[in-house]
Order: sequence, then C-alpha cells, then structure tokens
Amino acid sequence: MRASRLLVLLPLALLLTSCSPVVLYPAGDIAARQRDMLLIATGLMLLIIVPVIAATFFFAWRYRASNRKSPYAADWDHSTKLELLIWTAPLLIIVVLGAVTWVGTHLLDPYRPLDEITTSASVDTSQEPLVVEVVALNWKWLFLYPEYGVATVNELAAPVDRPIRFELTAESVMNAFYVPTLAGMIYAMPGMETKLHAVVNAAGVYDGFASHYNGAGFSNMRFKFHGLDDAGFEAWIEALKASETPLDRNAYLNLVKPSEADPVTYFSTIEDGLYQRIVGMCVPDGKLCMQDIATMNTGPGGQHHDIDLDALTYESHPIGDFDPDEAQGATAPASNRQPHSDAMRAGGKDTERDGGLAPAQLND
Repeated sequence: MRASRLLVLLPLALLLTSCSPVVLYPAGDIAARQRDMLLIATGLMLLIIVPVIAATFFFAWRYRASNRKSPYAADWDHSTKLELLIWTAPLLIIVVLGAVTWVGTHLLDPYRPLDEITTSASVDTSQEPLVVEVVALNWKWLFLYPEYGVATVNELAAPVDRPIRFELTAESVMNAFYVPTLAGMIYAMPGMETKLHAVVNAAGVYDGFASHYNGAGFSNMRFKFHGLDDAGFEAWIEALKASETPLDRNAYLNLVKPSEADPVTYFSTIEDGLYQRIVGMCVPDGKLCMQDIATMNTGPGGQHHDIDLDALTYESHPIGDFDPDEAQGATAPASNRQPHSDAMRAGGKDTERDGGLAPAQLND
C-alpha cells in the first residue's frame, strides 16, 4: 500500500522539480526586494501559525481520552498569562508587519525612479534610464524604443545593470504587464499611461506575459525578455534597424487587428508622435486625441469652453457661471472668439449640440 502511494506521488514530484521558481530567484533588484518582502511577511505570519499548529497537535495528544495521568480541569475558564500571550504576540507581529509593508511598498512604488536604496552596487543610477514604451494589443505586445527609433512585437531586451523606465498603455482593453524576474505586475489601460521602473542584473532570457485574462488570445500573449551586455544590446538594436520595416500609423492600424500567437517582428523606424497618439486614442487620421478633448472641455484656469464648430472658435467663461439652457444654440460674440486648434480643424465636423460637445461626438 505504501509503495503504491509513492508511485502516485512520483509524477507530482517530477512535475515540481521541472518548475523554475523565478519569483524566488529573480535576476532584477526590484523583484529581489519584492521577494524579500514576501519572505519577511511569510516568516512573521509563521511565528503565529507554526506555534498554533504545534500546540493543536500537542494538546490533542496530551489530553487524549486514554491519557489518565494528565489533569483535567473542567471548571477552568481564565488565565492571565495565556491572555497576555494570545493577544500580545499577534499584536506585535501585526505592528512589525505593517511597518515593513508600508516602508517596502513606498520604496518599491513602480513610479519611483531607481536609486542606491533599491538597487545593488553594480547599477549606476546616475545614468539616464532606458525608456521602453509598451502597448498592449489584442493579443500581442508592442515595444517602442524612442531613444533608438526602433520597435518590436513580442520581444523585449535591455542591457544589464541599466535602469529601465517602462511607459505603458493599451489599445482596447485593460491588460497586466508582468516580467517576474524584473519587477511586479502593473496594469496597462487604454487612454492612460502607467509607469514601471526596473533593472536586470544578470544576462539571460526570461519570460514575460499578460498576467490577467483579457480575451480569447490570452494564453498566447507572451514574449521573451533578453538581458544583454552592452555589446549584445547594441547588436540587437542594429538588427532591428536592419529590418527596414517602418512603423507608421498605417502599419500600426494593421497591427492592432486581433490576432493570436504572432511571431516576433522588428521595426526599423517609428513615426514621430506615434506613441502619444496611441495614448490619446487618435491614431486614425481625423480623430481627436484625448489630450485635445481634455483641453477643449476644461481649459486654462479651470474654465469651461463653449465650442462653435461652424466658426471653429470657442467662448470661455468660468464653470460656475455656465448655464446649459442659456448656452443652447448660443454663438460666441466676435470679441470673445479665438482660433481653434489644428486638432479641432482635423477632427471636428458640423454637429448639432446642446450646450457642449461630448467626446464621442468629437471622435465620430
């Protein structure tokens, strides 16, 4: 019977030995410090859990029905010593755990640039970080390197010991960007930009993926991250430039079409301002960017802007004085009219409106 149980457990043991615990043995300083926080928190909690489990087995054995030698105090109901132990120990652990977590989460804030506190001595935090613009598509990853003017699909690389600043957005749905060996997970959302600072300290090839379900192609939304020395990274950049495939707006609009298990693709050039248009959700010609809409709806000084599309002008007045009923069908006096932005001329069109223009109307 015992041999049969061991045979049943053997495949499970073999499966576990094939796993690579990258979260516990990361190649990046930020991920290593996050690992340390995890181990510290687990250790503090085990200070309570282990004694409780041990005491449970001890009392069950000591006061078993067949043990007549152990005293049985049926009327016992209070012990000051036990009360102090039961309440003081968990309270102290919670205080320490809260302090460690508060300090650690602020030090490892993804928006916080790397410094000597959060990195090892091999990282030169005084040098400019490598900026990587990340766009989550359905179902693939687009990485742009503005410093070098190149881009890739489903492949990421960075030099060892150089700080990296990821700037992330998404095309259509919210995604979760995660390279376990670099740092923790962070969301990429359409119309918004998030940031993540990280560094890789050892050369190698590591896995990256979307860590939250985001649709039919989720399982294949993976990529390889290459940690390279300086020479290897420069050679990788030259390979991208040699592809002679430009990434312009037309190429991007073809790229955003949903697809699964896309091969690695290199782009030798990037159209100026493409990433800003992706964040602003205005890559197609004639579509207003979210930044322009925000400027038109709320201008300098917190003012509301009435937009006259016929004259391509707008009237501004404080929000507190704005009356939608009075503004309906009103036209700004000539003295208050100002030329509208080029973006409005490109994206606006004659539309009936009641006191204001919704973003959806502007983008039609």
